[in-house]
Amino acid sequence: MSDRIPLHPDLLAGKVKHLMAAYPPLSCHTLGESLLGRRIPLLCLGAGKGRLLYVGAHHGAEWLTATLLLRFIEELARAYLSGARPYGLDLDLLLSVRTLCFVPMLNPDGVAIASGDRDDPLFECRRRTVPNGDFSRWQANARGVDLNHNYRVGFAEYKRMEAALGITGCAPTRYSGERPESEPECAAMAAYIRRTVPRLVLSLHTQGEEIYWRGGGVALPGARAMAGRMAALSGYRVAEPCGAAAYGGLCDYTTAGLGIPSFTLECGLGENPLPPEKADGIYARLRRLLFESITM
Repeated sequence: MSDRIPLHPDLLAGKVKHLMAAYPPLSCHTLGESLLGRRIPLLCLGAGKGRLLYVGAHHGAEWLTATLLLRFIEELARAYLSGARPYGLDLDLLLSVRTLCFVPMLNPDGVAIASGDRDDPLFECRRRTVPNGDFSRWQANARGVDLNHNYRVGFAEYKRMEAALGITGCAPTRYSGERPESEPECAAMAAYIRRTVPRLVLSLHTQGEEIYWRGGGVALPGARAMAGRMAALSGYRVAEPCGAAAYGGLCDYTTAGLGIPSFTLECGLGENPLPPEKADGIYARLRRLLFESITM
């Protein structure tokens, strides 16, 4: 399946099936289900107690992040099976003390909507928020909730900003929902993190070529240095979220709420949705960062 077309959830299912057949060390689980009942795959590799979590496609129009993670999973699994040592890394040793967990597409309904799907019971509600009928920039889930504002930390603060912005309900982006973890996608993600307590979280978004290292206004010890190392490996810029982007997100919750070092990678440059043909260049910039994150 080509990486040069948008990654619809149906294509994701096919890619996951291919990975499981080609690379037996991978395991596949179900994180949960989306609002419209789509399965959210969770792929894992490794046998160690130190768990690292990589999350893509919180936002529908940012489906390219799922493509990036799938490419990394395949290259990582192939190298592990063959005994290759990318960047000199001993994957046998690292994956005996680490378990890498991947949620390539947390928001499959949003990705489907941004890809052109219209056939679901909530379509009429959404249609009223997009008068021109162009859903390609749709970021939210099927209920019109922005998943990366639906976590607990900063939720109340964001609600005040939301009111000032005139957002009162279902919207293509920036509506945080009725309460924290109201959406099944976020509830499943947060419950999994509370249960497994990863040592590191990387959340991939597009775009800006930036690395956010604070979460919920909290700077964990050593987090700035880790972000600097990631920046050196990728050429991205260390930055801090501001305005609406600083509240209610996954990394706000994991950093400030749970004390887990967490970083948002704003991948690539341009205007969302980034075109599929940019995937090669973006992955090339991120490749070393992703591999060396296993050692962090």
